[in-house]
Amino acid sequence: MVFSLLYMVLRAVLRLAPAGDPRDREVEILVLRHQVQVLRRKVGRPKLRRCDRLFLAAAAHLLPKERWSCFIVTPATLLGWHRELVKRKWTFRRRRIGRPPLDREIGRLVVRMAKENPRWGYVRIQGELRKLGIRVGASSIRRLLAREGLGPAPRRGLSWGEFLRTQADGIWSCDFFTVETAFLRTLYVLFFIEVGSRRLHITAATPNPNGTFVTQQARNLCFRLDECAEPVRFLIHDRDAKFSASFDEVLRTEGIRIIRTPVRSPKANAFAERAVKTLRHEVLDWTLILSRRHLDRVLASYVRHYNAERPHRGIDLRTPERQSHVDPVEIVPETKRRDLLGGLIHEYYAVAA
Repeated sequence: MVFSLLYMVLRAVLRLAPAGDPRDREVEILVLRHQVQVLRRKVGRPKLRRCDRLFLAAAAHLLPKERWSCFIVTPATLLGWHRELVKRKWTFRRRRIGRPPLDREIGRLVVRMAKENPRWGYVRIQGELRKLGIRVGASSIRRLLAREGLGPAPRRGLSWGEFLRTQADGIWSCDFFTVETAFLRTLYVLFFIEVGSRRLHITAATPNPNGTFVTQQARNLCFRLDECAEPVRFLIHDRDAKFSASFDEVLRTEGIRIIRTPVRSPKANAFAERAVKTLRHEVLDWTLILSRRHLDRVLASYVRHYNAERPHRGIDLRTPERQSHVDPVEIVPETKRRDLLGGLIHEYYAVAA
């Protein structure tokens, strides 16, 4: 009843205004203002775009301040938008003063040279770049390396891996590994590996690796050294008692220096240990050995595959007996498979067209 009475009074008040377009326009404005008030009660703070801010800031200067209540933002916000527009009007893009920034490709090349050559100083890197036709100041190189966390040379010492790679061509390593036959008989195998080329040499198996046996194997090795292109300078082996004094003496007569690893330090003879793991993982763990002769045949077949056909990660996926990669082909050739050790090992080769 009360709302009905208020509705009748409001209609009578609105009819007091003279009819025509001005009245209709005022009523429309009144309706829009009321709807804005309703939306303010329900909707949170709206997200305004840049064009919305531009329009509201311009309209605020056309209306007196007592009418600013029609805006959905506060007067302080409107004035802040206007100051921002004025600031942008009088802000010009300034040219950067000083040296131009270093090109990203050149920066990556500088960092690469510094990481690959830790003993190179700033001036040495500057000289290498100048050979390539690139002009960079030494101070710029110093600042760039400092941002990358690389200090002045020498940035780090020579690691064991780098040392062994530089000396690997003249280093051999040797060790024993054991094989249990199907009848639980223990056989010992002495092997040598060339650290530089990863070429593997395996001797005959024996159930009794005494001093006489290892000394004879040392003599056999010396006979084969004449076939090696690179002279052997060092031989690494552990402190196993099977490596007798006569074994070392035979090798010393050929000018080979014997290096014994520290006690209980298998990582010091890592190349030999890795070769044993490869032998077990690819052959011995999957083959039931019946006798010494059976073991010799299996190992001889695998060593031929290991040296001639098996790629090695340590020498850039090359084989020990092939020092260069095969040239890439545009057309995939016909490929056949060769089985070794009853199909345990597969070799693939291209058929000549």
